[in-house]
Amino acid sequence: MFGDKRYMTRGINAELPMALIIFLWAKIDELKEESKGNMDYLQVFELKEIKQGDVAENQMIIHRTEVPEYKKSYALLVDDPIAEKIYVIDSGDHCTMLLASEY
Repeated sequence: MFGDKRYMTRGINAELPMALIIFLWAKIDELKEESKGNMDYLQVFELKEIKQGDVAENQMIIHRTEVPEYKKSYALLVDDPIAEKIYVIDSGDHCTMLLASEY
């Protein structure tokens, strides 16, 4: 699950900087290692802009799954914060990263 054949849609390519795409794949890889491969076929990332003036970070990323239930949040400093929901779906022989609006 979540092997080497990884694809992204045009929407992901157009909307997300490559550093953020790599970060999301890395979080999936970390979860795969932590869970010993016991992962949901659907990984969900919610990206939100942080607008609080007292924190240095401006991008919130919430990574979650349903089965098994998992939720972890990350705060980053990026040039242009993004507000999107992203799905990463494992289809067995490949994985695809897409915007929720492309589903």
